[in-house]
Amino acid sequence: MAASTFSVLGADLAVKGDITASADLHIDGHVEGDITCAALVQGESSAIHGAIRAQTARLAGTVRGGIEVSQLVILKSAQIHGDVKYEVLTIEQGAHIDGRLSHGLEAIEGETPLTLVS
Repeated sequence: MAASTFSVLGADLAVKGDITASADLHIDGHVEGDITCAALVQGESSAIHGAIRAQTARLAGTVRGGIEVSQLVILKSAQIHGDVKYEVLTIEQGAHIDGRLSHGLEAIEGETPLTLVS
């Protein structure tokens, strides 16, 4: 079994463009573009303007865009502006969500369901 990789985008980093990672991703900076990765951890000061697709995500900053995650944790500091599709959802008291919540990822038309790659 290969060791898992972990990539970090620091607080001083701003990225314009889509990000695709086979690794787990920790974002403290600002991203304008869609993010696809195995697992995403977002820091409190982070802002993502684009769609998120991942197996798991732990969001603590601002997200403006759709979210499609199997296991999603939204922390109390999070500000979510967009529709959320999930299998398992945890929301801390105080989190802000402005969008629709939909249970089940199979409802997404024309896209292949997420599969866990190890």
